[in-house]
Amino acid sequence: MTRINELKLVPKPSREQLNKRQILDYETQRKECLDWLLAFGKNPKKAEGYAFQTVKNRSYRMDKFYRWVWEQEGRYTAAITHDHADDWLRHLARQDKSNAHKDNCRKAAQMVFKWKEYEYGMKKWEPELSFSTNHGTSTPRDYLTKEERPKIREAALEYGSVPNYADLSPEKRSRWKAYLAQRFEKSKSDVSPKDWERANGWKIPSLVWTSLDAALRPIEVSRAVTQWVDLENEVLRIPKEDSSKNEGNWVVSLQKRTAEILGRWLEERETYPMYDETYALWLTREANHYQSSSLKHVLNRLCEIADIDTTNRKMSWYTIRHSTGTYMTREEDLAAAQTQLRHKSPETTMRYDQTPVEDRQNALDRMG
Repeated sequence: MTRINELKLVPKPSREQLNKRQILDYETQRKECLDWLLAFGKNPKKAEGYAFQTVKNRSYRMDKFYRWVWEQEGRYTAAITHDHADDWLRHLARQDKSNAHKDNCRKAAQMVFKWKEYEYGMKKWEPELSFSTNHGTSTPRDYLTKEERPKIREAALEYGSVPNYADLSPEKRSRWKAYLAQRFEKSKSDVSPKDWERANGWKIPSLVWTSLDAALRPIEVSRAVTQWVDLENEVLRIPKEDSSKNEGNWVVSLQKRTAEILGRWLEERETYPMYDETYALWLTREANHYQSSSLKHVLNRLCEIADIDTTNRKMSWYTIRHSTGTYMTREEDLAAAQTQLRHKSPETTMRYDQTPVEDRQNALDRMG
Protein backbone atom coordinates (compact mmCIF):
# COMPACT_ATOMS: atom_id res chain seq x y z
CA MET A 1 0.00 0.00 0.00
CA THR A 2 1.46 3.36 -1.03
CA ARG A 3 1.48 6.48 1.17
CA ILE A 4 0.08 8.82 -1.45
CA ASN A 5 -2.23 10.50 1.07
CA GLU A 6 0.81 11.78 2.96
CA LEU A 7 2.07 13.78 -0.03
CA LYS A 8 1.08 17.35 -0.83
CA LEU A 9 -0.52 16.91 -4.23
CA VAL A 10 -1.09 20.61 -4.90
CA PRO A 11 1.33 22.71 -2.84
CA LYS A 12 0.20 26.17 -1.79
CA PRO A 13 2.17 28.14 -4.47
CA SER A 14 0.46 26.15 -7.22
CA ARG A 15 -2.95 26.25 -5.58
CA GLU A 16 -2.72 30.06 -5.46
CA GLN A 17 -2.06 30.21 -9.23
CA LEU A 18 -4.87 27.93 -10.40
CA ASN A 19 -8.63 28.06 -10.52
CA LYS A 20 -10.74 25.23 -9.07
CA ARG A 21 -11.03 23.28 -12.32
CA GLN A 22 -7.31 23.56 -13.00
CA ILE A 23 -6.55 22.45 -9.44
CA LEU A 24 -8.70 19.35 -9.93
CA ASP A 25 -6.96 18.46 -13.19
CA TYR A 26 -3.48 19.08 -11.80
CA GLU A 27 -4.26 17.17 -8.60
CA THR A 28 -5.53 14.18 -10.58
CA GLN A 29 -2.37 14.00 -12.68
CA ARG A 30 -0.09 14.55 -9.71
CA LYS A 31 -1.76 11.77 -7.76
CA GLU A 32 -1.43 9.37 -10.68
CA CYS A 33 2.23 10.27 -11.22
CA LEU A 34 3.33 10.13 -7.57
CA ASP A 35 1.40 6.93 -6.92
CA TRP A 36 3.13 5.31 -9.92
CA LEU A 37 6.54 6.46 -8.73
CA LEU A 38 5.93 4.95 -5.28
CA ALA A 39 4.78 1.63 -6.73
CA PHE A 40 6.81 1.21 -9.94
CA GLY A 41 9.11 4.18 -10.51
CA LYS A 42 12.51 2.73 -9.63
CA ASN A 43 12.16 -0.46 -11.68
CA PRO A 44 8.82 -0.69 -13.52
CA LYS A 45 9.48 -4.21 -14.82
CA LYS A 46 9.95 -5.52 -11.29
CA ALA A 47 7.22 -3.35 -9.74
CA GLU A 48 9.82 -1.68 -7.51
CA GLY A 49 8.99 1.86 -6.44
CA TYR A 50 11.12 4.70 -5.17
CA ALA A 51 11.47 5.25 -1.42
CA PHE A 52 8.70 7.40 -0.01
CA GLN A 53 11.10 10.12 1.13
CA THR A 54 12.72 10.28 -2.31
CA VAL A 55 9.34 10.84 -3.95
CA LYS A 56 8.31 13.34 -1.28
CA ASN A 57 11.47 15.43 -1.68
CA ARG A 58 11.41 15.40 -5.47
CA SER A 59 7.67 16.02 -5.71
CA TYR A 60 8.25 19.62 -4.61
CA ARG A 61 10.84 20.10 -7.35
CA MET A 62 8.43 18.58 -9.87
CA ASP A 63 5.86 21.16 -8.78
CA LYS A 64 8.42 23.95 -9.24
CA PHE A 65 9.07 22.64 -12.75
CA TYR A 66 5.36 22.79 -13.63
CA ARG A 67 4.99 26.28 -12.21
CA TRP A 68 8.01 27.46 -14.23
CA VAL A 69 6.38 26.07 -17.38
CA TRP A 70 3.12 27.90 -16.60
CA GLU A 71 5.07 31.12 -16.17
CA GLN A 72 6.79 30.66 -19.53
CA GLU A 73 3.57 29.71 -21.32
CA GLY A 74 1.51 32.37 -19.59
CA ARG A 75 -1.16 29.79 -18.80
CA TYR A 76 -1.83 26.49 -17.04
CA THR A 77 -0.88 23.32 -18.89
CA ALA A 78 -0.26 19.73 -17.85
CA ALA A 79 1.20 18.92 -21.27
CA ILE A 80 4.85 19.44 -20.40
CA THR A 81 7.38 18.59 -23.09
CA HIS A 82 11.05 17.71 -23.42
CA ASP A 83 11.69 21.20 -24.74
CA HIS A 84 10.16 22.64 -21.57
CA ALA A 85 12.50 20.49 -19.51
CA ASP A 86 15.62 21.40 -21.46
CA ASP A 87 14.71 25.09 -21.22
CA TRP A 88 14.26 24.68 -17.46
CA LEU A 89 17.72 23.15 -17.13
CA ARG A 90 19.22 26.07 -19.04
CA HIS A 91 17.35 28.39 -16.68
CA LEU A 92 18.73 26.51 -13.66
CA ALA A 93 22.26 26.66 -15.05
CA ARG A 94 22.15 30.45 -14.73
CA GLN A 95 20.91 30.38 -11.14
CA ASP A 96 23.16 31.01 -8.14
CA LYS A 97 22.40 27.58 -6.70
CA SER A 98 24.56 24.57 -5.93
CA ASN A 99 25.06 21.96 -8.62
CA ALA A 100 23.62 19.43 -6.18
CA HIS A 101 20.34 21.39 -6.11
CA LYS A 102 20.30 21.74 -9.89
CA ASP A 103 21.00 18.04 -10.34
CA ASN A 104 18.17 17.13 -7.97
CA CYS A 105 15.85 19.31 -10.07
CA ARG A 106 16.96 17.45 -13.18
CA LYS A 107 16.26 14.11 -11.47
CA ALA A 108 12.81 15.31 -10.45
CA ALA A 109 11.96 16.21 -14.05
CA GLN A 110 13.28 12.85 -15.22
CA MET A 111 10.92 11.10 -12.81
CA VAL A 112 7.94 12.90 -14.36
CA PHE A 113 8.98 11.90 -17.87
CA LYS A 114 9.70 8.33 -16.77
CA TRP A 115 6.08 8.10 -15.65
CA LYS A 116 4.88 9.56 -18.94
CA GLU A 117 7.15 7.17 -20.87
CA TYR A 118 5.87 4.00 -19.22
CA GLU A 119 2.24 5.00 -18.76
CA TYR A 120 1.57 7.10 -21.85
CA GLY A 121 4.20 6.03 -24.35
CA MET A 122 6.07 9.33 -24.39
CA LYS A 123 9.56 9.12 -25.87
CA LYS A 124 12.33 8.89 -23.27
CA TRP A 125 13.79 12.26 -22.28
CA GLU A 126 17.53 12.62 -22.77
CA PRO A 127 18.51 15.87 -20.95
CA GLU A 128 20.71 18.26 -22.89
CA LEU A 129 22.50 19.36 -19.70
CA SER A 130 23.87 17.69 -16.61
CA PHE A 131 25.29 19.23 -13.46
CA SER A 132 28.54 17.91 -12.06
CA THR A 133 28.48 17.36 -8.32
CA ASN A 134 31.93 15.81 -7.94
CA HIS A 135 34.02 18.99 -8.35
CA GLY A 136 35.90 17.66 -11.34
CA THR A 137 37.07 14.36 -9.87
CA SER A 138 36.04 10.88 -10.92
CA THR A 139 37.07 9.40 -7.58
CA PRO A 140 34.08 8.65 -5.34
CA ARG A 141 34.03 11.07 -2.43
CA ASP A 142 33.97 9.69 1.08
CA TYR A 143 32.87 12.88 2.83
CA LEU A 144 29.69 14.92 2.93
CA THR A 145 29.75 18.14 0.95
CA LYS A 146 29.04 21.47 2.61
CA GLU A 147 25.58 21.44 1.02
CA GLU A 148 24.89 17.92 2.29
CA ARG A 149 25.82 18.56 5.93
CA PRO A 150 22.69 20.62 6.80
CA LYS A 151 20.56 18.14 4.86
CA ILE A 152 21.82 15.34 7.10
CA ARG A 153 21.10 17.47 10.19
CA GLU A 154 17.55 18.06 9.04
CA ALA A 155 17.08 14.42 8.05
CA ALA A 156 18.06 13.41 11.60
CA LEU A 157 15.09 15.41 12.89
CA GLU A 158 12.80 13.41 10.61
CA TYR A 159 14.43 10.00 11.14
CA GLY A 160 11.87 7.51 12.46
CA SER A 161 9.37 10.24 13.33
CA VAL A 162 5.62 9.67 13.36
CA PRO A 163 2.64 12.07 13.28
CA ASN A 164 1.40 13.59 16.53
CA TYR A 165 -0.93 11.20 18.34
CA ALA A 166 -3.63 13.82 18.94
CA ASP A 167 -3.71 14.86 15.27
CA LEU A 168 -4.63 11.42 13.93
CA SER A 169 -8.06 10.07 13.10
CA PRO A 170 -8.97 6.74 14.77
CA GLU A 171 -8.30 4.91 11.50
CA LYS A 172 -4.86 6.44 10.96
CA ARG A 173 -4.01 6.08 14.64
CA SER A 174 -4.74 2.36 14.36
CA ARG A 175 -2.37 2.01 11.40
CA TRP A 176 0.40 3.88 13.19
CA LYS A 177 -0.13 1.79 16.32
CA ALA A 178 0.44 -1.32 14.22
CA TYR A 179 3.63 0.23 12.85
CA LEU A 180 4.90 1.15 16.33
CA ALA A 181 4.01 -2.28 17.69
CA GLN A 182 6.24 -3.86 15.08
CA ARG A 183 8.98 -1.28 15.55
CA PHE A 184 9.13 -1.64 19.34
CA GLU A 185 8.35 -5.36 19.33
CA LYS A 186 5.23 -5.24 21.46
CA SER A 187 1.57 -6.02 20.96
CA LYS A 188 -0.61 -3.40 19.33
CA SER A 189 -2.79 -3.21 22.44
CA ASP A 190 0.26 -2.24 24.51
CA VAL A 191 1.18 0.73 22.32
CA SER A 192 0.54 3.97 24.21
CA PRO A 193 0.99 7.70 23.57
CA LYS A 194 4.40 7.38 25.24
CA ASP A 195 5.51 5.23 22.33
CA TRP A 196 4.71 8.18 20.06
CA GLU A 197 7.03 10.32 22.19
CA ARG A 198 9.71 7.66 22.00
CA ALA A 199 9.45 7.48 18.19
CA ASN A 200 9.87 11.25 18.02
CA GLY A 201 12.70 11.22 20.55
CA TRP A 202 16.08 12.91 20.56
CA LYS A 203 18.48 9.96 20.41
CA ILE A 204 19.21 9.91 16.67
CA PRO A 205 19.29 13.71 16.29
CA SER A 206 21.71 14.01 19.21
CA LEU A 207 23.92 11.18 17.91
CA VAL A 208 24.04 12.60 14.37
CA TRP A 209 24.46 16.26 15.31
CA THR A 210 27.18 15.47 17.86
CA SER A 211 29.00 13.32 15.31
CA LEU A 212 28.80 16.10 12.72
CA ASP A 213 30.37 18.56 15.17
CA ALA A 214 32.80 16.29 17.00
CA ALA A 215 33.71 14.07 14.02
CA LEU A 216 33.17 10.99 16.15
CA ARG A 217 34.71 7.74 14.97
CA PRO A 218 32.46 4.66 15.23
CA ILE A 219 34.47 3.41 18.21
CA GLU A 220 33.98 6.77 19.91
CA VAL A 221 30.22 6.60 19.39
CA SER A 222 30.36 3.18 21.02
CA ARG A 223 32.49 4.42 23.94
CA ALA A 224 30.65 7.70 24.49
CA VAL A 225 29.34 8.15 28.02
CA THR A 226 27.27 10.80 29.72
CA GLN A 227 30.32 12.09 31.62
CA TRP A 228 31.78 13.38 28.35
CA VAL A 229 29.00 15.93 27.98
CA ASP A 230 29.55 19.47 29.28
CA LEU A 231 26.40 21.30 28.26
CA GLU A 232 27.26 24.50 30.11
CA ASN A 233 30.40 25.03 28.02
CA GLU A 234 28.97 23.32 24.88
CA VAL A 235 31.80 20.81 24.57
CA LEU A 236 32.60 17.13 24.86
CA ARG A 237 35.39 16.32 27.30
CA ILE A 238 36.90 13.05 26.10
CA PRO A 239 39.43 11.57 28.55
CA LYS A 240 42.60 9.85 27.44
CA GLU A 241 41.39 6.36 28.30
CA ASP A 242 38.24 6.73 26.16
CA SER A 243 39.77 8.63 23.28
CA SER A 244 40.69 6.79 20.09
CA LYS A 245 44.15 6.95 18.44
CA ASN A 246 45.54 9.74 20.62
CA GLU A 247 47.62 10.26 23.72
CA GLY A 248 45.79 13.01 25.57
CA ASN A 249 42.54 14.38 26.91
CA TRP A 250 40.44 16.41 24.51
CA VAL A 251 37.92 19.23 24.68
CA VAL A 252 35.80 19.07 21.53
CA SER A 253 33.57 21.96 20.44
CA LEU A 254 29.84 21.70 19.82
CA GLN A 255 27.38 24.12 18.27
CA LYS A 256 24.93 25.72 20.66
CA ARG A 257 21.98 24.02 18.96
CA THR A 258 23.76 20.66 19.12
CA ALA A 259 24.24 21.12 22.86
CA GLU A 260 20.54 21.95 23.15
CA ILE A 261 19.50 18.73 21.41
CA LEU A 262 22.05 16.73 23.39
CA GLY A 263 20.54 18.13 26.57
CA ARG A 264 17.07 17.07 25.43
CA TRP A 265 18.39 13.55 24.84
CA LEU A 266 20.03 13.35 28.27
CA GLU A 267 16.67 14.19 29.86
CA GLU A 268 14.82 11.66 27.70
CA ARG A 269 17.50 9.01 28.25
CA GLU A 270 16.66 8.93 31.96
CA THR A 271 13.18 7.58 31.16
CA TYR A 272 14.45 4.37 29.50
CA PRO A 273 15.18 1.34 31.74
CA MET A 274 17.89 0.07 29.36
CA TYR A 275 20.13 2.92 30.51
CA ASP A 276 19.65 2.28 34.23
CA GLU A 277 22.83 0.22 34.63
CA THR A 278 25.07 1.99 32.13
CA TYR A 279 26.64 5.37 31.48
CA ALA A 280 26.55 4.74 27.71
CA LEU A 281 25.40 7.87 25.92
CA TRP A 282 23.69 5.98 23.09
CA LEU A 283 22.50 2.39 22.72
CA THR A 284 20.66 0.70 19.88
CA ARG A 285 17.05 -0.37 20.24
CA GLU A 286 18.38 -3.80 21.27
CA ALA A 287 20.43 -2.17 24.06
CA ASN A 288 23.72 -2.81 22.24
CA HIS A 289 26.54 -0.35 21.66
CA TYR A 290 26.56 1.14 18.18
CA GLN A 291 29.04 -0.44 15.77
CA SER A 292 30.24 0.53 12.30
CA SER A 293 27.53 -1.56 10.61
CA SER A 294 24.65 -0.13 12.65
CA LEU A 295 25.95 3.41 12.15
CA LYS A 296 26.28 2.83 8.41
CA HIS A 297 22.63 1.77 8.36
CA VAL A 298 21.68 5.02 10.12
CA LEU A 299 23.70 7.10 7.62
CA ASN A 300 22.21 5.34 4.60
CA ARG A 301 18.71 5.99 5.93
CA LEU A 302 19.58 9.64 6.54
CA CYS A 303 20.84 9.98 2.97
CA GLU A 304 17.61 8.45 1.71
CA ILE A 305 15.53 10.91 3.73
CA ALA A 306 17.70 13.82 2.57
CA ASP A 307 17.59 12.66 -1.08
CA ILE A 308 21.40 12.44 -1.21
CA ASP A 309 22.58 10.21 -4.05
CA THR A 310 25.08 7.66 -2.70
CA THR A 311 25.68 5.86 -5.99
CA ASN A 312 29.38 4.99 -6.39
CA ARG A 313 30.25 6.64 -3.08
CA LYS A 314 31.94 4.92 -0.16
CA MET A 315 29.57 5.80 2.64
CA SER A 316 30.36 4.99 6.25
CA TRP A 317 30.32 6.88 9.56
CA TYR A 318 33.77 8.15 8.56
CA THR A 319 31.98 10.06 5.80
CA ILE A 320 30.80 12.43 8.53
CA ARG A 321 34.19 12.59 10.22
CA HIS A 322 36.09 13.34 7.01
CA SER A 323 33.56 16.04 6.16
CA THR A 324 34.13 17.82 9.47
CA GLY A 325 37.88 17.64 9.02
CA THR A 326 37.74 18.91 5.44
CA TYR A 327 35.59 21.96 6.18
CA MET A 328 37.11 22.75 9.56
CA THR A 329 40.44 23.08 7.75
CA ARG A 330 38.90 25.40 5.16
CA GLU A 331 36.89 27.47 7.64
CA GLU A 332 39.53 27.77 10.34
CA ASP A 333 43.00 26.19 9.94
CA LEU A 334 44.83 22.89 10.10
CA ALA A 335 45.48 23.19 13.81
CA ALA A 336 41.76 23.59 14.49
CA ALA A 337 40.95 20.53 12.38
CA GLN A 338 43.61 18.40 14.04
CA THR A 339 42.34 19.40 17.47
CA GLN A 340 38.67 18.90 16.63
CA LEU A 341 39.45 15.49 15.11
CA ARG A 342 41.79 14.42 17.95
CA HIS A 343 44.69 13.35 15.77
CA LYS A 344 47.63 11.50 17.32
CA SER A 345 50.64 13.28 15.79
CA PRO A 346 53.11 15.12 18.10
CA GLU A 347 52.48 18.30 16.13
CA THR A 348 48.83 18.12 17.09
CA THR A 349 49.67 17.82 20.76
CA MET A 350 52.08 20.78 20.57
CA ARG A 351 49.47 23.04 18.98
CA TYR A 352 46.51 21.75 20.96
CA ASP A 353 45.87 24.85 23.07
CA GLN A 354 46.50 27.33 20.26
CA THR A 355 42.99 27.02 18.86
CA PRO A 356 40.42 28.27 21.40
CA VAL A 357 37.19 26.34 21.85
CA GLU A 358 35.22 29.48 20.95
CA ASP A 359 36.94 29.79 17.56
CA ARG A 360 36.12 26.21 16.68
CA GLN A 361 32.50 26.69 17.72
CA ASN A 362 32.25 29.65 15.35
CA ALA A 363 33.69 27.53 12.56
CA LEU A 364 31.10 24.82 13.22
CA ASP A 365 28.31 27.42 12.98
CA ARG A 366 29.59 28.51 9.57
CA MET A 367 29.88 24.92 8.39
CA GLY A 368 26.21 24.14 9.08
